[in-house]
Amino acid sequence: MERFVDKIFNCEKELTLTIIGGKWKILIMSHLEKDKTLRFNQLKSLMPGITQRMLVNQLRDLEADAIINRKVYPVVPPKVEYSLTKQGETLMPILEAMDEWGKNYRQKYLENAKYKEAVIK
Repeated sequence: MERFVDKIFNCEKELTLTIIGGKWKILIMSHLEKDKTLRFNQLKSLMPGITQRMLVNQLRDLEADAIINRKVYPVVPPKVEYSLTKQGETLMPILEAMDEWGKNYRQKYLENAKYKEAVIK
């Protein structure tokens, strides 16, 4: 939230895309919506290809933007859990709509393109 204080957005859609944009944030939120609470290594194992540094950065951004909670337990070794905030939960209908749009697009354009390509060969 504070990282956007001096930024001027052309519209609220741009702000939304800035908050949830990127390759990994939507996946992080989707996993937290499904599993409710996850630890760092659990999240990392659910997303092959993400580096530890990238996951840390994405989690920090989402926490700073009040999309996820980070709960630290005072134990050794350290235990940290992540979950969606109430504000983060309000993004779920948007992510579900994006999922539905992606399914429709894939069926209409991508699968059609593969079929056409196979016929041409």
